[in-house]
Amino acid sequence: MARKLGWSDVTPKAHWLNRRQILAAAGAMGLAGPAFARIEAKPSRFSTDEKPNTLEEISTYNNFYEFGTDKGDPARHASALTTDPWSVEIAGLVDRPGRYPLDDILKGVALEERIYRLRCVEAWSMVVPWIGFELRSLLDRVGVQPSAKFVAFETLVRPEEMPGQRSPILDWPYREGLRLDEAMHPLTILATGLYGEEMPKQNGAPIRLVVPWKYGFKSIKSIVKISLVEKMPETTWVMQNPREYGFYSNVNPAVDHPRWSQASERRIGSGFFARRIDTQPFNGYAEEVAGLYAGQDLAVDF
Repeated sequence: MARKLGWSDVTPKAHWLNRRQILAAAGAMGLAGPAFARIEAKPSRFSTDEKPNTLEEISTYNNFYEFGTDKGDPARHASALTTDPWSVEIAGLVDRPGRYPLDDILKGVALEERIYRLRCVEAWSMVVPWIGFELRSLLDRVGVQPSAKFVAFETLVRPEEMPGQRSPILDWPYREGLRLDEAMHPLTILATGLYGEEMPKQNGAPIRLVVPWKYGFKSIKSIVKISLVEKMPETTWVMQNPREYGFYSNVNPAVDHPRWSQASERRIGSGFFARRIDTQPFNGYAEEVAGLYAGQDLAVDF
């Protein structure tokens, strides 16, 4: 069993920040338990200038199969989830593997507000003001070994609190993965909040991945394990249906899902009969990330 580590093992004490100094007055919604509070974060240069969806829209229309398959199930059932205390195991090809308490992970990180689009493969989208920090800052602190090529993630398995896990609709735990250069890109963040508040449970509390140029199912929620590995890891939706879901899962309007077009999307909150929006390659982040895929056929590596 991995031993529980503190950032004193990897970070000079003078660089620490107490998470409780980052958290201020208690929040109004109470969605993430007793620690739900205001988070101070600086604006990010990576943010879109699009108007964000409302907190109600963001927190009541979710894919989180651990709580059920209906998009309203997470909001109905997630209150039972215990998120404090929380730790994340970091394993594999790293210099300092171990189980790190979330409070220690957050000491010394630079929290930013990043307004990113979240696009689902079912052709709907929303704009979310995430609070988080660059994944690469965590990976740098644990020391990625040269043989590592991919990063694998796993979600919590706790069926007594996550009723969707009592059904074999997926092979639990939920798994996702990124190529190492994708994980180290500055657009890729670990989010711990939205709208200036700690993360609502139904949105992936207390810590989730956000990769804005990929479909939303790549942004794995309620993370308990991060592994650095040499070979491409198995991921849940590739295991479930490889014909429809590829490992890369980049937003590509030129490649249709087998059951619907990806050329346009409907913004949540705009009304079902509102004009659809043209989908942008890489969800609008082509200038920043297209170079990661130079020489790849993205109709094959979908």
